[in-house]
Amino acid sequence: MTNKDFFAALEDLEREKGISRQIFIDALQNALVAAYKKHTGDPSEIVVKMDEEKHTINFYSVKTVVETEEEVEDEEKQIWIEDALEVSPKAKVGDVLKKEFVPKDFGRIAAQTARQVVMQKLREAERDNTLSAFSDKEDELMTCLIRRIENKSVYVDLGQGEIEGEMLPQDQTPGETYNVNDRLKVYVKRVRSMGRNAQVLVSRSSAGLVKRLFENEVPEIRQGFVQVKSVAREPGQRTKIAIYSEDSRIDPVGACVGNKGSRVNAIVSELGGEKIDIILWSENPLEFIAKALSPAKVQKVIMLSETQKAARVVVSDDVLSLAIGRDGQNARLAARLTGWKVDVKSESYMQEHEAELAEKDLEKYGVDIPVEAADSEEEIAE
Repeated sequence: MTNKDFFAALEDLEREKGISRQIFIDALQNALVAAYKKHTGDPSEIVVKMDEEKHTINFYSVKTVVETEEEVEDEEKQIWIEDALEVSPKAKVGDVLKKEFVPKDFGRIAAQTARQVVMQKLREAERDNTLSAFSDKEDELMTCLIRRIENKSVYVDLGQGEIEGEMLPQDQTPGETYNVNDRLKVYVKRVRSMGRNAQVLVSRSSAGLVKRLFENEVPEIRQGFVQVKSVAREPGQRTKIAIYSEDSRIDPVGACVGNKGSRVNAIVSELGGEKIDIILWSENPLEFIAKALSPAKVQKVIMLSETQKAARVVVSDDVLSLAIGRDGQNARLAARLTGWKVDVKSESYMQEHEAELAEKDLEKYGVDIPVEAADSEEEIAE
């Protein structure tokens, strides 16, 4: 390959990889110096200059001009002014004197070493470009195409050149099937540097995915009229989302549901049929807990400890299983949504074990009577 072809190849790399030619040139100049020194053992100060316009690659030995012969401590890096004048009549003390030379036997080993260093710099540049391109994509929703599936991880094309996103097994939704060339929406969970490479982690199981889907589907959320306060999710099964609006003219639940359920149904469809409970947030934690246990109707919520955020919920016997949910899912999601420990008890259990519970509450929370209680949602509203 001629020098002209070589510089043309750099232009192709810049165009294909989106990396500045100057990054390659800087890396190559350093690589050629390192390769030459390793191959020859020459201790001299060496500089390589690449000229794009002239298509030249030149080697120079570099020495600093000193005033007296006694100041020459390292002959490989310093030169006495008298000797320097023989090389360049215009030399002055303090100048850096460059003398061009053509390296001998600078063959295959040196070229391989240079190539390795260049490839390392190329990977670093691509990593930095990835981090830069995705620095503002974290916590965002993106549409992607599945490229390949390896070792249970799904690799997706994010539409940013050669940049891939990786969806680890724990970020995949149970029950979903992923196939090459499938198009799907993912949540950009994290962008991080991994040594020589950059890693873009995407997710289908994150609660952030549901939040972003609601933002996309509900204009009132996107415009800030309705706020998403919290999201609790067990991917593939059920999600609870708490919403709120400071504008009394807006029905936040209705806005999220949409005309005949069009908005929430679009999200449910995207999530493969996952159930979604839309909960109206309240600054009163007891009222919020009561609503969070939807679809179960709550009789009473008793605050056990405000500092430890613990509460007991009383429901009628016939809705106890609904309030707790299969395998405790409904109560578990309500606790995560509100940030409170929620103990669900039936009305009959409370009547039979009132004294026993009071004793346990006193021991655990330091109270022997409920410090505050909210009754059913209807009574709260009244």
